[in-house]
Amino acid sequence: MLQVGQVIHDRYQLQQKLGQNAGRQTWLAVDLETQAEPVIVKLLAFGDQVQWDDLKLFEREAQILRQLEHSRIPKYRDYFSIDDRLLWFGLVYDYIPGTSLKQLIDNGKRFSEADVRKIAIAVLKILRDLHHLNPPILHRDIKPSNLILGKDDQIYLVDFGAVQDKAAKEGVTFTVVGTYGYAPMEQFGGRAVPASDLYALGATLVHLLTGTSPADLPQRNLQIQFRDAVTLSSDFATWIDHLIHPAPEARLKSAEQALQVLAHQTELLPAAAISAERNSTGLGIERPRNTKVKLIKSRDCLEIVIPKHRKNDAIEYAIPKASGIRVVMFWLGMTVVGGAIAIPTTVIGLLLRARGLQPLVWIVLCLGVIFFFLVAPWFRQTRIRFTRQQFFIEEEHFSSTTSRITGTTSDIREVRRGDRCIQITSGPYRNGYRQDRIGYELTDFEQVWLVQEIRKWLKLKQE
Repeated sequence: MLQVGQVIHDRYQLQQKLGQNAGRQTWLAVDLETQAEPVIVKLLAFGDQVQWDDLKLFEREAQILRQLEHSRIPKYRDYFSIDDRLLWFGLVYDYIPGTSLKQLIDNGKRFSEADVRKIAIAVLKILRDLHHLNPPILHRDIKPSNLILGKDDQIYLVDFGAVQDKAAKEGVTFTVVGTYGYAPMEQFGGRAVPASDLYALGATLVHLLTGTSPADLPQRNLQIQFRDAVTLSSDFATWIDHLIHPAPEARLKSAEQALQVLAHQTELLPAAAISAERNSTGLGIERPRNTKVKLIKSRDCLEIVIPKHRKNDAIEYAIPKASGIRVVMFWLGMTVVGGAIAIPTTVIGLLLRARGLQPLVWIVLCLGVIFFFLVAPWFRQTRIRFTRQQFFIEEEHFSSTTSRITGTTSDIREVRRGDRCIQITSGPYRNGYRQDRIGYELTDFEQVWLVQEIRKWLKLKQE
């Protein structure tokens, strides 16, 4: 029996038991070899209550922590075994002074939307780094008790006992781990993906906002219903809905994308509407309100016109919604462009003046060139036409076609939403399948609507 004050492995003096369950113990200890620095010692007693899978996960945690170097993850120190009646395995890592978010909730702490946004960004940055490793590392057990609010006011991710790296071959089934209420369904099926960590983060944020475990909140179609329990901005609530969607393909795809959407408040389609075209009633998504997209359908032709002067056009987007750095970069770019225009036009103006023409001509010429560059984007559009034989994707500028892509309609294999666009896959051709991408200017809702309409007209199987 381990006791306070006991020295194990001739080095670590136990100070306080932090947790215990099923042959596992977690202690706060001091490292006597490093001037009594505080450390965390996790112990696993390999006995009747512990199976080989438990030992594999314990060893995996040691292996993963040994290779990680991250400022928001406790640093690995040691791994050892002790044969003292029971075979004890020990893992030692840095102690993070602070309090777990679970402890704060239990102590009555209520988190505001601003608090939760800050926590979400901090955890997403950690996940982004883990998921970008080669092979990617999945934590698989994100929950309030595994997030520490340090005394430096930073968030730390701890307890890598459930971690999985994605180096395994396809078809390999991993040990099922995770905490009910926070782990998504695919994880209990033995196959976690990066979006599984995003689900656990979303469920954790719900717990912080509502003060109630997600397992105790009502569900509808397997999705946690939290909006009635808290007052949030619509954008942030929709963003969380995209984290906790039951279907992995309907969630935000990566920590990087989740950060970008949260930072820039990109318009998101309500998560419930993503699967609307698959609902039991057979009803599809209606034409979005205020859309500028033109859709003309007939038996033999489907034509779509997408205007380019949308909210994310360079001029309209850059000035009112940009950060300070973007504003500086925008005006710096405008200065360079202005210089590139002004120098040759100044030369032309001098030549005109030498021929007896007034400086007014030069001024009008300069303004005309600048006006052209500012207004030109408002006269660009993409036209997509599907006939029963061919399809055409045309870029038009001032009603003139500047580029055209053609293909055979019968070769189209798939129409789906890709990364912020609509992706049309056709082939096979000699060099494989071809992918044409359109609609980067569209909102999520418009993209889903157009995918639905194109698939219906082509009579492709609905996803």
